[in-house]
Amino acid sequence: MTSSIFRRFAGFALILAFGAAGGQAHAQATLETVRERGELVCGVNPGLAGFSTVDAQGRWTGFDVAYCRAIAAAIFGDPERVRFEPLSARERFSALREGDIDVLLRNSTATMERDVALELDFPAITYFDGQGFLVRKDLGVSSARELNGATVCVENGTTTRLNLDDFFRQNGIRYEPVVFDSAIETIDAYLNGRCDAYTTDASGLYAQRLRAADPDNHVVLPEVISKEPLGPAVRHGDSHWADLVRWVHFAMLNAEEHGVTSQNVDDRRANDPAPVVRRLLGVEGDFGRMLGLDEDWAYNVIKHVGNYGEVYARNIGEGSPLRIQRGLNALWTRGGLQYGHPIR
Repeated sequence: MTSSIFRRFAGFALILAFGAAGGQAHAQATLETVRERGELVCGVNPGLAGFSTVDAQGRWTGFDVAYCRAIAAAIFGDPERVRFEPLSARERFSALREGDIDVLLRNSTATMERDVALELDFPAITYFDGQGFLVRKDLGVSSARELNGATVCVENGTTTRLNLDDFFRQNGIRYEPVVFDSAIETIDAYLNGRCDAYTTDASGLYAQRLRAADPDNHVVLPEVISKEPLGPAVRHGDSHWADLVRWVHFAMLNAEEHGVTSQNVDDRRANDPAPVVRRLLGVEGDFGRMLGLDEDWAYNVIKHVGNYGEVYARNIGEGSPLRIQRGLNALWTRGGLQYGHPIR
């Protein structure tokens, strides 16, 4: 009986070992593909102020764009080795699932359906958001609960429409949705007077308000009617790639928490005695090897792109036209939800 148990245990161990090896080989697939191609392919919004825009010279900038560049910097030591693929809300997830892009950074909400049914993973939440409403000041309302009978412009293929239905049904008020296939069509319809209100994530409201001839004539109502945790999406089945994307975010958060910036990172790397900083910047440990990267992976992210606070400030915060307060996106040490796991 003992030998029989031993044989069954040995066989089970062999299956586990084979499965682990096979899984490890599969898990390396995206990183190896990116390296062989020589660039990262990143899916982004075609145009959302502060998050993803392209200038007349063809250069992409924005909060989500910065994360694409950060991943490229971690892999190649070069934030320019990335190709941006502008995607509509309707096509973004199929592009990721079919392998047309390596990672999606397109103000996309992590939901159960997308995680389970669409077989996508959201390794990190880079921006905690919530849906709101934009109206003209001359409409004379100060609350979304005063929009009874209003027409509301909303984009198709997003979580926004369901949230909208839930809010009005819950509050026992009626509304008329006016639905469009793209964000640009939706905001343009609102600005052209086809709707009383425009709804999307609050960050998008501040961004799209800048398209108005006089942004001050439009106001964001106080209600936040949903939870919209936004972040990068990757395909199921590649946990190693998800780990890499996740730890790029955590490295940027840890850098901000410990005061490591794109301006002082060289000095901190050479002279800082703090173990947490030395591990972050690749002076101690072999944490890069764990991700299949060089030990200076996080140093390259911070040097070329910046820490989380720097990226936030210049794209959507105090250093940008949007001037969105940190709020929930403040570090945990300052009352927010952003919390970088320890590198150790």
